[in-house]
Amino acid sequence: MLTKQRKHETARYTENHLTKDSPASQLENREPMNIPIRTIGIATTVFWTILILFSVSVAYSVKDLQFGFGEPQIGMSLDNKLVFSLPINVTNRSYYNIGVFNVTSIVLDEGGFIVTQGSSVMPLIEKDQSVTFFHNLTLDIGNLLQRNQNYLFNDTQLSVVECVSMKLAEIIPVQASGNFSIPWGAPLHNFTLEQPRFPAFNLTHIQVEVPLAFENHASFGFSGDVRIRMYNNAGVLAGSGDTTISVPQNSRYEGSIEFWVMASVISSTGRLEIELQTPFFSYGPQVIVYG
Repeated sequence: MLTKQRKHETARYTENHLTKDSPASQLENREPMNIPIRTIGIATTVFWTILILFSVSVAYSVKDLQFGFGEPQIGMSLDNKLVFSLPINVTNRSYYNIGVFNVTSIVLDEGGFIVTQGSSVMPLIEKDQSVTFFHNLTLDIGNLLQRNQNYLFNDTQLSVVECVSMKLAEIIPVQASGNFSIPWGAPLHNFTLEQPRFPAFNLTHIQVEVPLAFENHASFGFSGDVRIRMYNNAGVLAGSGDTTISVPQNSRYEGSIEFWVMASVISSTGRLEIELQTPFFSYGPQVIVYG
């Protein structure tokens, strides 16, 4: 009887030992944990493979982006500022959409001060789509000339910082920038006011004619009023005259301002004061000594 009880306890101990502590039992307990870990590893490898292939595909498709520029247009805003408008054409023949296509321009003068800046954004350019939008820059010539009147009379160069950015496939940001120079043409280049002439007279008045010439090298034409005041050697106003001018871009102006002064006030020496008013800028008074 005792022998049978010991055999029963030994069998029960062996069963419990195999169930809890044997290598086979431990393998069975760990196996369910190893399966998800291997699954995560495989998923991570697949994810990175897809990401790399996607990035390569996006980078390769950049070559199918085409850019073109139209004829620049120049206009005037309601507050008499020049507006330069550049048509930009983008043709997207890549595999993916292009998101947030941005063009930013910053124009600097010789001293490094910002003359003007502007940005234009196209929110979305779908694949196999061609779009045209306008990149606009507004230039306040009055502010430019207040800093430096040399721009009124002398041709020079302005520096431009250009930046283009976009999101390839609406995800991957890409940016490129560059610098270049653009010519600035002076609107009053070689400004010349000659000595006054006296072509006619009568008993009380003398006619005065003052020749005026300059070259408009600017990329815009302008119209305005020119006014001249004539003072004798005592500083007394002898007379004044004005005229209206209209000068197309890249053209020369030659004309004269004629007016009558009192014969009793005019002297053989004195000074002329000239002023020019246009919608874009004002100049003067410039003093010219005559006699």
